[in-house]
Order: sequence, then C-alpha cells, then structure tokens
Amino acid sequence: MRQNSDQIPLSTSLNIFPAQKIKKQSLVNKRVLYLSLQAILNAIVIGFVARLLVYLIDLITNLAFYGKFSIEPASPARNGLGLAVIFIPVAGSIIVGFIARYGSKAIRGHGIPEAMEKIILDDSKIPPSITFLKPLSAAISIGTGGPFGAEGPIIATGGAFGSFTGQIMHISASERKIILSAGACAGMSAIFGSPLAAVLLAIELLLFEFSPKSIIPVALACVTGAAMHLLLFGSSPVFAMSAIPVASGGSLIIYAAMGLVIGVIASLISKSVYAVEDAFEKLPIHWMWWPAIGAIAVGIVGYFAPFTMGVGYENIQHLLSGKLPLTLLISLCFLKYISWVISLGSGTSGGTLAPLFTIGGALGALLGVALLNMFPSLQINLATAALIGMAAMFAGASRALLTSIVFALETTGQSNGLLPLLAACAAAYFVSFFMMKGSIMTEKIQRRGVSTPDEYEADLLKHARAKDLITVAADNDYNGLPFVYATDDLSFCMEVMGRYETDAVAVVSNTPDQKIMGKLTSSAIVKHYSRQKELQHSYNSPKHIKRLLVRGRRIMNKA
Repeated sequence: MRQNSDQIPLSTSLNIFPAQKIKKQSLVNKRVLYLSLQAILNAIVIGFVARLLVYLIDLITNLAFYGKFSIEPASPARNGLGLAVIFIPVAGSIIVGFIARYGSKAIRGHGIPEAMEKIILDDSKIPPSITFLKPLSAAISIGTGGPFGAEGPIIATGGAFGSFTGQIMHISASERKIILSAGACAGMSAIFGSPLAAVLLAIELLLFEFSPKSIIPVALACVTGAAMHLLLFGSSPVFAMSAIPVASGGSLIIYAAMGLVIGVIASLISKSVYAVEDAFEKLPIHWMWWPAIGAIAVGIVGYFAPFTMGVGYENIQHLLSGKLPLTLLISLCFLKYISWVISLGSGTSGGTLAPLFTIGGALGALLGVALLNMFPSLQINLATAALIGMAAMFAGASRALLTSIVFALETTGQSNGLLPLLAACAAAYFVSFFMMKGSIMTEKIQRRGVSTPDEYEADLLKHARAKDLITVAADNDYNGLPFVYATDDLSFCMEVMGRYETDAVAVVSNTPDQKIMGKLTSSAIVKHYSRQKELQHSYNSPKHIKRLLVRGRRIMNKA
C-alpha cells in the first residue's frame, strides 16, 4: 500500500480509538518463568509418587500372589497358586469397580484420552481426587495381575496433580493446560528416565501446540522427572539390551516392510479395544462389575501363561534379547493381547504403552523368525526386529511417531537402532491413516463428538500484515472503530475485532503522526485465509514440463 498524501491524519473528530485492552504477548516472558518453577516443583512431587506407585504395586503383588508383606520387586509369573490364580484378578477388579463407582468414574481407562478430553472440553480441570484414586486403583489392578504397565497410571496421576495445582494458582486455562501436560509427562520421564520422549509425547498428544511458552516448562519438568528417575530408580536403561549391529541398506527396506505389517495390525488392535468396550456396553449389569468380568479372562489366561500378568517390563527385556523360544513369542503376542484387550475394554484402571510394546515386540520377533526361516540369507537381527516391532506398534496405534522412536532409543540406549526405528515407525504411522480415522488415544473421545487436532500448521494469519489487505474508505466510515497498526498481523487484528465485536478496524501507520491508511474488514481476512489454503493444495507443473508434455502429445499425434 502506498503511504502518500492519500493517508488521513489521525483526528479526534474521527472518533477512532486504540485497542488498548489487548496486549500482544511476547513468546517468552515472566509468566513462562513462573510456570517453569511450578512445573519443576510438581515434577519433584510426581517423581516420589512414581516411586511410591511402584512400591505399592510390588506390595500388592507380594500380598496377592505370595502372601507376604514386602515391597521387593515381584512378578505374578512365578506364583504357585494353581487354579486359585484365576480369582485374584477378579477380586482386585471388584475393588477397582467399587472405587470407580463410589470414588470417581474418571479412574477408568488408560489415562491419556481422559486427559485429552479435559484439556479440550474442561479448561484442563481434572478433579483433585484423581490424584489419589488413580494410582491406588491402578496399583490394585496391576498388583492383582492386571496386564498393564505403571506408566499409564502415573501419566494420569501426574496430569491430575498438575491440573490440581493449576486450579489453585492464578493462571489462565491455557497455562493450566501446560502445567497439566508437564505433570503428565514428568510422570512418564520419572518412570522410564526418558525426558525427550516425554516432551515429544506432550507435543504429539497433549499440548496441541508447539511454542516456547509451552515447551520450556514441559521440558524442564521432564528433565526434573528424569533426575528423579536417576535418584529413585537408578541410571541403567529401563530396557537394557545387548548392542545391536548397524543396519544395512537392504535390511532397512525389510524393517520398513515389517513396519507396514505392524501398522496394519496396530490399527486392528486399536479397533478391537473399542469393539470390546462396545460389547461391555451392551451387558445388562452395572458398569462397576465389568472389570471383574474382564478379569476372568485375565485369570484364565494367567493360569496357562502367568507371565502375561502384571507390569511385564521383564517380558520386554527378554524380547529385546532376541533369544526367546518360538512358543513364548507366540504366547506373549497373542495371549497377552487377549488378556489386555478384554481387561482394558472392560473399563478397569490400566495403561497401553507397556502392553503395546510387549505385543509389538513379540510380533516383530515373530516376523523376523518367519523371514529368516524363509530367506536365511536376509541380514536382519532378531533383537532389532523386536525393538522396531514394539516401537512401530505404539506408533501405529497412538500416532505418536516421534515419541515412539525416541522412547525406544532412550529406554534401550541403542543408537544403532535409529534408522530401523525411523523406517519401521514411519511406515506403521503412514499405514494407520488408511486403516482408522482416530487412534487408540483419540477414538474414545471422538465417539463422544469431541474433535481432536491431528496436525500442526503455521498460523497463516500471522504471516500477513494489516497493511496488506486495507481498503480506503470515506472519513465517516472510520467512526467508532478501534485501530491497529499497519505492521500488526492479521491474527491480532481478528482478536481486536472479536474483543470489540466489530467486523472492521481502522489501520494507522507506525509513524509518530499515526495517519490513517485505510480500513481492514473481517471479510477481507477470511478471503485471504481461504486463498492461502487454496494455494497450499494447488498443484502446478513447471512450465518446461508442460512444454515437454505438449511436444510429446504432438509427436504421438503425428505418429
């Protein structure tokens, strides 16, 4: 726009006024420091809660399966109860049902979908009682044989604690979302010692944004959670494994193909979880009894395959050795799946990450065994196959691509696995979009009519300025309008229009005399946005390609 004599000097007679009540926020300010300090303090508390949760799971496991009062690490896999083992998960699930009925229904499920729903619909407000009831119910569920890991409950607990502190602090709903996400991901970092993966989990599943204001507090919380892991759990990788070889070019292609297969199966597994939920919804009894019914399947499977019960982190370590016998791989893949899908679908308190890693690791190893039996000369490694299987399964089911890759790297310490992980997880992530609309994390809330973001794009309105779309109007057309400056972005202009309930603003120059350059309307902004979106999805061939195509057609016609 030309800035010349056509501009109108700012005059009080025109009755325009500045949008003084709307302040532009800098990317990083003192509020970020305030949020960061709170996120760090929360992470310290959540680190201790994570340790207490593991102690509580071990205590209940020892009491339920071995009849001793101890917090020593224990697994149901070595119990000698015989047929009586079937009734232990049922008893635990009855207690969980009572807690859900008379405590809070929000303890049901695996945590992340519930946190996402609170972020989207309820200003990130989670009932404070969840901070206590979720770890208690999860410890009872897992300690009595539930086929879940501790990570889901501690993520939910961390998010609930973050939300609770956010509700008693003087912060906005947007800032409370950051504190909730920081708490949830600090819990994941405290359990696994995987701070970077936890940050990526926040970006891909909880924050629905990527900005310095949100990333800084979340990152500091995750670092603090990792420090608590070092203090309370030790420094060794959670899933330590022997060194794997560097993948060759040919093996990368095979790993990518395996990722495609695993992505298809991950999508089917995600659908099956909600199919089981739908089946329980049709039962003519109160939902508080559903977990007990699902626990019958856990107990029966646990009688024949006791290693499918409980946290199962040992199973993942054994899978990553690449040395498990075929029968055990089949059991971990199929029997663990049956036990987990029925239990989770019944609405008990549990998680998804560890079970998906176990099922995916076993599936990856089985695919590796099958390929090596058919083509012995293939240069694939069974431990690598298990590693990419567990990560690709989570990537395909949750659509948390970067989280899956980095989590597998951080928890195993295998840098040579980067390329195979990237190939397999990207393939699984890709194919999942053709298999299902949502993911295992979003399907539940999408069924309730809640739309979840699935992509992050730059704000098109921030790339254009007010001066780019102005029109010159008569003097009296400016009366009663708030004004913005020529260099203000369109996003800010829309915010001004919304605040003052007007469909136009006056645009003034940034010079000291603040001359009126013209008027900016909401319809002009909408047209600009629509035009930019259209350009993003238009396909234009280079001119020289068009000329070649024309020549080709002429030659073909002459022939």
